Amino acid sequence: MTPQRDPRRWAVLAILSGSLLLIAMDTTILNVAFPSLVSDLRPSAVQQLWIIDIYALVLSGLLVTAGALGDRWGRKRLLLIGFGVFAFASLLAVFATAAWQVIAARALLGAGGAAIMPATLSILRKVFTDARERALAYAVWSAVFGGGMALGPVVGGLLVEHNGWQSAFLINIPVALVIIALGLWILPESHQPREGRWDWWGVGQSVVGMLALAGGIKQLGKGGPADPAAWALLVVAAVTLTVFVRRQLRLDHPLLQVRLFASRPFAIAAASIFLGMIALGSALFLITQWFQYGQGYSPLEAGIRLLPAPLGLVLTSLLTPALMHRLPIRHVMGGGLLVMTAGLALPWLLQLSGPLGYGAVAVSLAVLGCGVGIATTAASVTLMAATPAEDVSGAAAVEETCYELGAAMGVAVLGSIATALYRVNLPDLGLAADTTASVSDSIGEAARVASELTGPAGAQLLTRAADAFTSGMTPTFLMAAALPLAAAALTWAKIPKGLRPTEDAH
Repeated sequence: MTPQRDPRRWAVLAILSGSLLLIAMDTTILNVAFPSLVSDLRPSAVQQLWIIDIYALVLSGLLVTAGALGDRWGRKRLLLIGFGVFAFASLLAVFATAAWQVIAARALLGAGGAAIMPATLSILRKVFTDARERALAYAVWSAVFGGGMALGPVVGGLLVEHNGWQSAFLINIPVALVIIALGLWILPESHQPREGRWDWWGVGQSVVGMLALAGGIKQLGKGGPADPAAWALLVVAAVTLTVFVRRQLRLDHPLLQVRLFASRPFAIAAASIFLGMIALGSALFLITQWFQYGQGYSPLEAGIRLLPAPLGLVLTSLLTPALMHRLPIRHVMGGGLLVMTAGLALPWLLQLSGPLGYGAVAVSLAVLGCGVGIATTAASVTLMAATPAEDVSGAAAVEETCYELGAAMGVAVLGSIATALYRVNLPDLGLAADTTASVSDSIGEAARVASELTGPAGAQLLTRAADAFTSGMTPTFLMAAALPLAAAALTWAKIPKGLRPTEDAH
């Protein structure tokens, strides 16, 4: 007997897409607002990294807990509470007068986002009972999430151009209030009854382990392999997450069903999303800086020039379900990952023949966006098809952790590698020692120092710094290209040859 289709399902998809768009945009919206914020609040280099990263790190650390909590409390209820937190945190950020206040507000935004995100996929699974319609719904989900990450700088540029960096937070408030109102009216409530007591030990272990993992990799990228603090955090993460996994395997009613990773399609799909997001997150972060500091574009001009990526991503995400009904998933996902690889490698290859210009970067962004759209849509459908209905919240938390943590890791690790290469390529500028240290800290600091110099010295300094940044950026893209390439190899090696999106992938 065919399950009855929910007549509200497309309205539900529209509301959940709006929810997801806001969360995804907040991952990257500060990229173009960042120079304005730095100029206004003067955060230190460490504070700058935390302002960018803390949102995704907190969100990633809380997703597993939020997914399990939604099963018990109700997914609709938790989603609406999350939007209330999101609106309140955005208001705090608008009135921030110090860097630590922005960091705190971004952390609270991450907590609100964690309450929202698992509910979106869980509710979609509930209301879309037809396999083909569900695949399309997941494709829209992937398009909105990936497109939102890529559109964040565009929207941020448009707002910051005329209203200052605070507007990047202010936009969240009316959108959140509208979603709360529509959600109360249209969204269905759903639960996944869980027996047993709430696993407080599991909550603590998952949060501490994920935050230590993210913080350790971030510190490793900043301080290098000789940094003892980085290794201390990574050891804490390894021990804590190992204890968490072993404990979850022993429980009759675990917080997260870690046995999901025993399914090869599930594990490979999650790894593909994670590796792809590391590459995409770093690319968007570095290209945005290159546009503003290296090419002198305003925030709005930088945002507009990023459009090839989200346009390609949204278009291919919506076309991917048709591909998956004609070709095995392994070919669709693997092909998308190879397209991603090509998009990331293009800037380095094109720079070999001459100076890097916007035309080359635009082509690279378009190719990268198309690859991300195909690969993440196919991976999302594969991951959810491999998940039993009773474990959908846990699977959603895993998928969204891969998206968010991957993007944060890209900024932290590959962004730090690009900065190290920038310093290597920076010539002797003949400046005072303290000024040279500031210029070497980051391309943003170099731009600030250049703006304070009189005469042609400032323009000359910025030109040299921009050339050094470009010389460090393109090899970093080549390193990033190795990640989707590795994921493509795993996809073709491990995913069953005839697997289709409507089939049981357990």
